Amino acid sequence: MKRIAIMLSMLTLIWGCKQGGESGVEETAKETGVFPQIMPEEKPDFALSASMDRIYTDYESPRPDKNELFSQFKYTELKGFDYNGHDGTITRRDPSKILLHDGKYYVWYTYRNTPTPPQGAAKCNDTIPSSDWDLSEIWYATSTDGFNWEEQGVAIKRPEKPLVGWRSVTTTDILEWKGKYYLYYQGFMEASGKRGDDCPVAVSYADSPDGPWTPHNEIVIPNGGEGAWDQFSIHDPYPLVHDGKIYIYYKSDFGQKGDWIRMQGLAIADNPLGPFEKHPLNPLITSGHETSLFPYKGGVAALVYKDGPEHNTIQYAEDWVNFEIASITELMPYAAAPFVPDAFTDTKDGRGITWGLAHFINYTGEWSKFNSKLVRFDCDLSRDIHDPQMKHHRVNHKPDVYYRQALTQKQRKRISEENKALLGL
Repeated sequence: MKRIAIMLSMLTLIWGCKQGGESGVEETAKETGVFPQIMPEEKPDFALSASMDRIYTDYESPRPDKNELFSQFKYTELKGFDYNGHDGTITRRDPSKILLHDGKYYVWYTYRNTPTPPQGAAKCNDTIPSSDWDLSEIWYATSTDGFNWEEQGVAIKRPEKPLVGWRSVTTTDILEWKGKYYLYYQGFMEASGKRGDDCPVAVSYADSPDGPWTPHNEIVIPNGGEGAWDQFSIHDPYPLVHDGKIYIYYKSDFGQKGDWIRMQGLAIADNPLGPFEKHPLNPLITSGHETSLFPYKGGVAALVYKDGPEHNTIQYAEDWVNFEIASITELMPYAAAPFVPDAFTDTKDGRGITWGLAHFINYTGEWSKFNSKLVRFDCDLSRDIHDPQMKHHRVNHKPDVYYRQALTQKQRKRISEENKALLGL
């Protein structure tokens, strides 16, 4: 009798689906008390668990493959950059978002070319870098296809001491505003690691993406006051245009040295040279190692990779301030710098992104040859395309990927001692 009852329930469910679509599914589910085999596209009007309720209320679709703010990421090696055999003397990292101008793509990035690889804060001097981004300049390159690049040389040199950035200028991003171009970047006034990262935001401007760039020679977004979450560092200035204003999102490291907490905030100005006012609700994003955002519909979306309780997520804020998780993904780009066609249009109908540049940090895996390498990523976070291969729910890794996440000798020793104690040996 039980099998007959189940079969009758299923027949009733199928008949209800045919007769009334989703409303039929809902009515049948209410009658049987069982969630239907055909998932409703819209949130059904019957009791749901917290988990089922969440996939209808928190995401654009209960299925990842139908969520336009969900994607996997594909990676391609770039042509046109030399790294001196990856011996640690040349690094390229932290690219800017991609700018399209006069039929060419432009990207700016941190460029270090030093006699030695990084040696740490204790051993650094005027020519030996403390870190991968110490003693750096900002260079740029152009491309007509996004895969093959031609390096154009320096855009922002280090100024003379004591001007902002005399020790290093790094981690830049581009703004186009009323026919002029602005590069925002971190300006280091001491070697990284001496105390923290003393690098408030500086800016240079030009009439063309090819320069020449005129330094403003003033701090435009200062570190926070004593005891503030952004007291010691403001990293990764990332400008977008919204509501006729310049929105610069940034990240800060705070907490205790060696155990930093990383979150993201926002500063807003009417003029590219400031003054910038920090948002009173900062921090706005509780995770992420870099800033990477793009207009989406009427709001803004953020790639939130590494660090914090909400890492490996794509988040969305309709009001550009209060971010919610829109999807959870994997293998996200490190220091993602997307091509954002509507970054500076003050759009109310953001279309999303499909590609950009990122970097592989410590490319060789050898600390004595520490250097980073630029790489291209592709995705489907766009309202204008649908690429099913980008929407797969998981990525399959070869075994060596897992084996590289090996136990340390200290961990093996701890496990061995635990086993001996348990076995009475």
